Amino acid sequence: MNLLKSVVESISLGNLRGPCFIKQDSEADTQLQQLEVLLTKVPESMKSQISNDIKMLEYGIYGEETVAYELNNSHIPMLILHDLNLVFEGLSAQIDYLIITNKFVLVLECKNLFGNIEVNNNGDFIRTMSFFGKYKKEGIYSPITQNMRHCDLLRSIWCSSKENVILRKLAEKQFNNMYRSIVVLANPKTVINMKFAKKEVKDKIIRADQLINYIKRLLDQSDQLSLTKDEMLSRADLFMRYHKSVRTDYTKKYVIPEIEIAPKIVVPVPIVEKPKPVILPDPKPTIPVKEIIVPKIIVETNIEETEVYKALKNYRLDTSRIEGIKAYYIFSNSQLEDLIKSNPKNIFDLMKIKGFDKIKAEKYGNEILKILSEKN
Repeated sequence: MNLLKSVVESISLGNLRGPCFIKQDSEADTQLQQLEVLLTKVPESMKSQISNDIKMLEYGIYGEETVAYELNNSHIPMLILHDLNLVFEGLSAQIDYLIITNKFVLVLECKNLFGNIEVNNNGDFIRTMSFFGKYKKEGIYSPITQNMRHCDLLRSIWCSSKENVILRKLAEKQFNNMYRSIVVLANPKTVINMKFAKKEVKDKIIRADQLINYIKRLLDQSDQLSLTKDEMLSRADLFMRYHKSVRTDYTKKYVIPEIEIAPKIVVPVPIVEKPKPVILPDPKPTIPVKEIIVPKIIVETNIEETEVYKALKNYRLDTSRIEGIKAYYIFSNSQLEDLIKSNPKNIFDLMKIKGFDKIKAEKYGNEILKILSEKN
């Protein structure tokens, strides 16, 4: 919690005056880069399948960026956790956005759907798409049901954090008033027909450009006691503790066939005897001196044994003890190695390294740059 608190205070000088992203990165960006590299290495027969995966990831990223833009320009004091992968008691949930306001927590499922969507009286989602002049209907998994399951896991985590049975029962009773669920449609071209949908379904589906007004309306209508900034941070910290980073290894998903290499043909070369050299007598015979060849010695240094690695590691440990947080919150071992390899010269170079956003770079950057300058 100390880390989250310092993030907020570094932005707003002690007051939460607007939206603050506690977690902003997404695994989708890493997966997209991995697929784009893979696309250049596979045979033509596999490129179509990989291109489809790239397109689907780009759809999802665009939708989430649309929501992020709306949140960033809302001017509403709130903490935002993006792409949260919660794991608790054998269950998991991938939440696009968890938005913590001083009145409620909003669980947001972002959908960049294509085609026209109809929601019927049973709450089923039916998509209609056009293929070469013909229309095709298909059912899709309900994002409302998906988000309800996310809320169930959040409920379990929230109630389990209470100290005794009485507090857990109270948390269970208050959960529905404190935690809200919403599905945001990010594709402006999607036509959604909810004429026959029930009111409780209609109330849980909005477009991205309606999101800010929706949050403001909920804040105005809420009769909950306002949370303090520390209470908001406590909720963010609780759910961050159950976040586990998950990455899809697309190199395992696609089996790349081995390229057959034609056997090397060896053409025999006829042996031609060299003529024997004619040796003339040296008028001034000298003592022959043998050439001494000194072998080049290459010493391979383990990066963990370097002075700069040790200095950065000691700085990370000392800082984590002062702030009362885990060392990897400051930077992980892989980020430590990236610092040494990239050797940034200024804050802007430091922000190009993955994991060092503007907040972290401004907070720890000067000391990191000083160590790199002195030890590299």
